[in-house]
Amino acid sequence: MEHVVRDLKLLPKAHLHLHFTGSMRPSTLLELADKYGVHLPEALTGGEPPKLRATDERGWFRFQRLYDIARSCLREPEDIRRLVREAAEEDVRDGSGWLEIQVDPTSYAPRLGGLIPALEVILDAVRAAERETGLAIRVLVAANRMKHPLDARTLARLAVRYRDQGVVGFGLSNDERRGMARDFDRAFAIARDGGLLAAPHGGELTGPASVRDCLDDLRASRIGHGVRAVEDPRLLRRLADRGVTCEVCPASNVALGVYEKPEHVPLRTLFDAGVPMALGADDPLLFGARLADQYEIGRHHHGFTDAELAELARQSVRGSVAPEDVRRKLLAAIDDWLAADPAPPGAAGSGLGRPGV
Repeated sequence: MEHVVRDLKLLPKAHLHLHFTGSMRPSTLLELADKYGVHLPEALTGGEPPKLRATDERGWFRFQRLYDIARSCLREPEDIRRLVREAAEEDVRDGSGWLEIQVDPTSYAPRLGGLIPALEVILDAVRAAERETGLAIRVLVAANRMKHPLDARTLARLAVRYRDQGVVGFGLSNDERRGMARDFDRAFAIARDGGLLAAPHGGELTGPASVRDCLDDLRASRIGHGVRAVEDPRLLRRLADRGVTCEVCPASNVALGVYEKPEHVPLRTLFDAGVPMALGADDPLLFGARLADQYEIGRHHHGFTDAELAELARQSVRGSVAPEDVRRKLLAAIDDWLAADPAPPGAAGSGLGRPGV
């Protein structure tokens, strides 16, 4: 083990797995709930991340209910602008140089004047946050597995239409135990043909078969989560050989009961198998851990050296859709972070300590 520690908040990185409402600061949720007279359950007001477990249907329903309540507090364009600006500020604080934020605009459409106005409000908020924080931000439009595949096709066409205005990818989220991946193959074909990255969720709540389905039926270039692929060595080799990046969210995996403890998340197995990873925060509002915390889990619970953590950061950049000049700049900055003299343990600015997960 290394006896010196570099500050992981200063490690340049790309953030490829962050959900829109889930990026909210807890303090912002409290203020917006007060503004609109929304009664929040105690799980969202206690100052600690709620106790969650989504490995059964009831647990997932509770998780979704808390998320939906939080989303109901986003009602006006100014709320959307605040959310994105604060998410960008948090990411900058954690060393992010590129953010791809995921959103289903359908969820915001009723309060923002319809589907197209909702997406335009979101993209306007992204451009404003870029100007205010200097962080480059792009959007993945995500369909909902729980809804009809025709809805996903509508979203895919909309996403392609806004490709030149900040939309870079198409996702598929919600409970992967519901809705077969192949039901959404047409939507993903529309997105891919329109030049968008295919990045569905898979291999989180169900096993390696859902990752294979994402590859075979949706022709995914990235996988949201993907951790359960470790249960199938042939699938691991396939991911590594193809260079398919898995957006791994360690704190989320523990919070939702996919793994019992941080050390059980198979970061080392994926890394050693050569599967590219992009560590992500998923839903910090509900899981209590932001981007740098995920790297801390790698350091403290899996023994990743600073050189290995730098390689994880490189993998996040390579897995992004950032243009070549942005990639070069970030990769050079990662090399500089690793080349710099680290601080001795306990020195000011030497990291976050053990993450509270």
